[in-house]
Amino acid sequence: MRRERQSDAVLISSLSHTRPPGRPHRHDRLSRFDSSGENASDRLGRTSSYLRRETRLGSLNKQDQDTTSKDYKKMYAEALQENEHLKSRLQDSKQELVNIRSQLDKLAQRQDLLAEKSTMLETEKKDKQALEKKVSGMEEEMKVLTELKTDNQRLKDENGALIRVISKRSK
Repeated sequence: MRRERQSDAVLISSLSHTRPPGRPHRHDRLSRFDSSGENASDRLGRTSSYLRRETRLGSLNKQDQDTTSKDYKKMYAEALQENEHLKSRLQDSKQELVNIRSQLDKLAQRQDLLAEKSTMLETEKKDKQALEKKVSGMEEEMKVLTELKTDNQRLKDENGALIRVISKRSK
């Protein structure tokens, strides 16, 4: 509103400086009327009506400014409230993001543990199979060894019998 009144004042002042040729300024006409004998009460009536009109316009402008300022205050309060609401939502979202990230980290750790366990299980299975192969190989060797021992014992017994037979004949 203030800008409008200022622009109106600038417009009026610019119009008063640009008068058509042959036309006197407004104050020139007033002074001419004064010299022509216009009475002061007419001039005061015009001035007072002008003042009343300006006062009414001023009060209307003030009411508009009050309403506008109240509207701005209301809009400001609403904007603050909305900002607070959005800040709380943002904070909640950040907290939720932190929780989700921690859950994701836990799941990744579990998967790593499971992967490690599965590789350990695979390694253990391979080790077990290798040990079983060794055991079966050793069992076969044990069988061969027992067979060799029995053959060795049998040969010792035969050798002892042969030595006795030879010693009886040589006597």
